[in-house]
Amino acid sequence: MRNRDSNGSSERQTGGAGTGPTDLNLLRTFLAVYRTGSFTAAARLLGLSQPTVTTQVRALERQLGRELFQRLARGVAPGPFADELAARVVEPLDALAAVAGPGGPAEDAAPEPVQLAGPVELLTHCVLPGLAPLVDRGVRLRITPGLTEPLLDELRAGRYDLVIATYRPRGRALAAVPLSDEEFVLVASPPWAERIGGPARIAAEGPAALHGAPLVAYAEDVPIVRRYWRHVFGKRLVRQPAVTMPDLDAVKAAVAGGTGFSVLPRYLCAAELASGALVALNEPDDPPINTGFLVQRPGSSGNPHVALVRDHLLAAARDW
Repeated sequence: MRNRDSNGSSERQTGGAGTGPTDLNLLRTFLAVYRTGSFTAAARLLGLSQPTVTTQVRALERQLGRELFQRLARGVAPGPFADELAARVVEPLDALAAVAGPGGPAEDAAPEPVQLAGPVELLTHCVLPGLAPLVDRGVRLRITPGLTEPLLDELRAGRYDLVIATYRPRGRALAAVPLSDEEFVLVASPPWAERIGGPARIAAEGPAALHGAPLVAYAEDVPIVRRYWRHVFGKRLVRQPAVTMPDLDAVKAAVAGGTGFSVLPRYLCAAELASGALVALNEPDDPPINTGFLVQRPGSSGNPHVALVRDHLLAAARDW
């Protein structure tokens, strides 16, 4: 028997877990909620009312005997079984939609903007300059800068479609592929490089050559500089920064202005190194490298432009 809501959508009623075949409409609704991270957004995508979406998800949960989503203050977060179910149904449902069409009023609507987030410096210097091919294809983007950990939390909650992360996320709920490697460089302005004694002195004396030179850093706990010291010098960094600023472009500007020295990603200071505005104080055979990852929830969007953006970033990253 079918019940019909005020919008005329039909839903096959299900009993307890394992009582007959699952209605494809319930699976479509589940996947829309999984991809958007919201009952409301899924309702817009499907052309249904929000109560209908809620009812269908609850019906599927009753049939499966599992809770699929954790209700949050804003949206929902998928549970472990939801991740498994999405991984099983996304390909066949998307293949069916490609043949039959997704149906509903939203079928002919323009794709939603792609929500992309990541570190501000990488977005500014590597991602944004290469967006023309995407925009030419009609892609709309909403780009948000931020730190990896909170961005990944919001990706899990459905706030973003793609996140560029500075580390590989744990667990199976998020699909991560290597995007690019960033090399870190010890830099100073030419006057400070001369006062320090240049790369030759650092090669001979190690970090002791930097005694008396002010350290400019991204944060008080100097994570980038600490990693460089440990990897290159095999020593623990014991000094405090003279200046901190949570923006690597600002750190670069301070160092180029003669404030002191720092450690920066090479992509961020390549132009200054080439022009002589900054000097590389050390060129180790094995510089510290950090791998960035492009992260997406499995089956995280029914928006075809998400795949365009993902593929574009993976291809463009070869030249970063």
